[in-house]
Amino acid sequence: MIAGLPVHTAIATNKMSSFMGTSVATYHYMKKGFMKWKICIPAIFGAIAGSWMGSHLALLISDRVLKIAMVIVLPVILFYVLRSKALQGNDENTTDAVNGMLIFKCILIAVVIGIYDGIYGPGTGTFLMLLFTGFCHMTLNDAAGTTKAINLTTNITALVVFLINGKVLLPLGIAAGCCNMAGNYLGSHSFTSNGHKIVKPVMIVVIVIFFIKVVTELV
Repeated sequence: MIAGLPVHTAIATNKMSSFMGTSVATYHYMKKGFMKWKICIPAIFGAIAGSWMGSHLALLISDRVLKIAMVIVLPVILFYVLRSKALQGNDENTTDAVNGMLIFKCILIAVVIGIYDGIYGPGTGTFLMLLFTGFCHMTLNDAAGTTKAINLTTNITALVVFLINGKVLLPLGIAAGCCNMAGNYLGSHSFTSNGHKIVKPVMIVVIVIFFIKVVTELV
């Protein structure tokens, strides 16, 4: 958008970039065994439904209302991250057990965040990690694996909708996607080595940058 692209084109092209990068991280986490398929598969279907709804809504509505909401919500999220023990692996309620309630919570989260990702998108992975660790009390590894599976699904679903509607600028999307792939490769390997140490600081930086970005776009 800073480069002067129409909002819908910028969002759609970003989906191409995100899809390419997230594919790399998802593959890495899958190889490491961070994905519990009893959770991931139902959540993926929820994410598809949410992203499909969100991407269609994105073609119909302005994103200004959502940006205003983000200005209100992001400081609250930052406060939570600063106080969260789960992101450091110190939450006594954390469990790696899989049951019906956990699966239901993950599906609900996938639908809601899928809608958000389809409409707007930035911060999707951060929001998923926070909800999976804080609301579902998943381990960092399980949360990261499930997050990437859902994030990849929402990216693919939204990208298909935008491609059908001719909103994706392919040369730019592919170029940005190559950079995104490199970043996801480095990030996923860093998480595997130092997950408990880097997750919280990275989330704080992401939220602050996201907040500044949204405020700048609103001004």
